[in-house]
Amino acid sequence: MKSICEVEGVEAAGIKEGKFGLALIKASGNAAAVFTKNLVIAEPVRLMQKTMEAGRLDGIIVNSGNANVFTGEQGYRDAERMAAIAAEALGTKPEFIGVASTGVIGRYLHIDIIEDQCRRIKDTLASDEKAGDDAAGAIMTTDLYPKRAIARREGFTVAGITKGSGMIAPNMGTMLAFIYTDAAISSTDLKKALLIATERSFNRVVVDGDTSTNDCVFLTATGLKGTQDYDEFCSALEEVCISLAKKIAEDGEGATKFVEVSVTGAKSEEDAATVAKTIVGSPLVKTAIYGEDPNWGRIIAAAGRAGPDFDPMNTSISIGDGEKTVILEEKGVIKADDKINPAALAAAKELMKGKKLRIEFDLGTGNYNATAWGCDLTEKYVEINGKYTT
Repeated sequence: MKSICEVEGVEAAGIKEGKFGLALIKASGNAAAVFTKNLVIAEPVRLMQKTMEAGRLDGIIVNSGNANVFTGEQGYRDAERMAAIAAEALGTKPEFIGVASTGVIGRYLHIDIIEDQCRRIKDTLASDEKAGDDAAGAIMTTDLYPKRAIARREGFTVAGITKGSGMIAPNMGTMLAFIYTDAAISSTDLKKALLIATERSFNRVVVDGDTSTNDCVFLTATGLKGTQDYDEFCSALEEVCISLAKKIAEDGEGATKFVEVSVTGAKSEEDAATVAKTIVGSPLVKTAIYGEDPNWGRIIAAAGRAGPDFDPMNTSISIGDGEKTVILEEKGVIKADDKINPAALAAAKELMKGKKLRIEFDLGTGNYNATAWGCDLTEKYVEINGKYTT
């Protein structure tokens, strides 16, 4: 199974009733978190920025259906009330409870629904696969399916769940992630590892270019498997985060194609990541992918506005589907053209009919690389978000 409950010391429960869902996760240990970089932040995020200073959690409560954003003092009190509700259910103190919300912005929380749902699911807390699945399903909004990932290592496990489908931009997105390990790691080291893993995963997903108000990633270490190799832990954490990030991209609102952009030959990893995110986030690139149009000029144009310096005539671009690859331009020489080489254009168009597309862009300036993930942009995205509250 790929459940957070496979991590020793983790119990979960969840319920989904119409648009309202609630997940309750019990796990005690050192903890760390990262949050949205949006100036407008949700009240639970505001609360958690204080709570997580202690570096420890005994559990997490998550509601879906209402983001509890722009709700002021009432919203903050509601977030505190959620912590109190979970603390009572889990037998701990509110200051050791993680709180997260997702849903509509600018609506007051239905705290009575949250309290009722928590009361009904607290006795169903369990450490089996169903419990983990219930929690993963409870936090969904426009997601089409629950998202889970796990990395097993000799001596310990890292596992996580996430939700996210739209309002996804490079500084995370409308996404919540809850990750657990049974390795014994200090809160300081958890935070250090989480910052790096998040930068290389959730911060490299672009569905629509909008950064949400509620983004958060929580990481808790129960420590029940004892001290483990830190580098090995970091590797496992990054594996889980990347797997979850790719699932968010695959489930982008209205998406029909998953897109991976790999940028190589950069002067730094940051430069490579910036260019990759710009390409995968470009509306023109996204719509070309949706239309199965091998208009690679949009790719190089997006890279050119990304910021990092490079010589356009020293770049190379290719696209593939995981099995076949077509070179579009190489070191400034056009390889796919309707006059000189129409066959390459036709081959590229054929590759774009698949559900997965990989764009490779070599900047030709250095030795660093980075990958970003996203999806195409379709009419369905407009439909979903044009009627989100109605």
